[in-house]
Amino acid sequence: MNVVPQRLHDAVARAREVTDHPVLTHLARVGLVAYGVLHVLIGWLAFRIAWFVQPATEDADQTGALQTVASSPGGRVLLWVIGLGMLALALWQAGEVLRWWTGLLSPERRLRAAVVCVKCAAKATVYAVLGVTALFFAAGAEYDAAERFRDLTDETLEIPGGSALVVAVGLGVTAVGLYVLVRGFTGGFMKDVDLDAAPDRWEPLIERVGSVGYVAKGIAFSLSGGLLVYAAATQDVSTATGLDGAMNVIAAVPTGQWLLTAVAAGFVLFGCYALARARYPDRDPAS
Repeated sequence: MNVVPQRLHDAVARAREVTDHPVLTHLARVGLVAYGVLHVLIGWLAFRIAWFVQPATEDADQTGALQTVASSPGGRVLLWVIGLGMLALALWQAGEVLRWWTGLLSPERRLRAAVVCVKCAAKATVYAVLGVTALFFAAGAEYDAAERFRDLTDETLEIPGGSALVVAVGLGVTAVGLYVLVRGFTGGFMKDVDLDAAPDRWEPLIERVGSVGYVAKGIAFSLSGGLLVYAAATQDVSTATGLDGAMNVIAAVPTGQWLLTAVAAGFVLFGCYALARARYPDRDPAS
């Protein structure tokens, strides 16, 4: 009766060994560096929208950042490095799911294990999507996430029950934004940094930088979700363009230049936090 569970356990253990391999860990660090650089670029693009270019003329999101990399000298090579690094990071992060899955078999640990597995799987998915997108750009493909997001929202609204689905997704994105916001205020993100390896003198700076970065991301994601709910209520998908739409909405309000500048600075600081995490990585959010 225990043959199949034991074989499954052995298979997961072997997969875990792969995700713990030092080579993959080093590649994951490359992915974390790329993740940080992308956020710095998003912050720069948001700053440009605030002060130098008209809103909606640049994409202040992940694809805009990748387009900036592609247009730089050696950009195609850098995109391959970013894409492969992000995929390695996704695999490395998924290894934590492999470590916690046995907790799902225990009634006492099931809830906590499920929460940890969902969080780690969600992170791995985000990293994988960014990695695949970077590889698309590296291969010369053209992709506009904001435009595709708007078209997908429009297509969803046309099907029966589509409005309810868009509202549900919007509320989900808002919930993620609020979760990120809470992590910024509470410092929960420091669990992703190996504090034992980091010098004590750097920990307060990493926490302050990360707090501002997480708060900025939380605001932007919460607003993105709110725009989806608004699109479903008004049947107007013009602002339903994900992160880029949120940036442009911030720019359009009174004192929007300064508000968007603050958000832009937050994204840059989040990028700096990601670089610190690349130096002292810890993938276990429950340690």
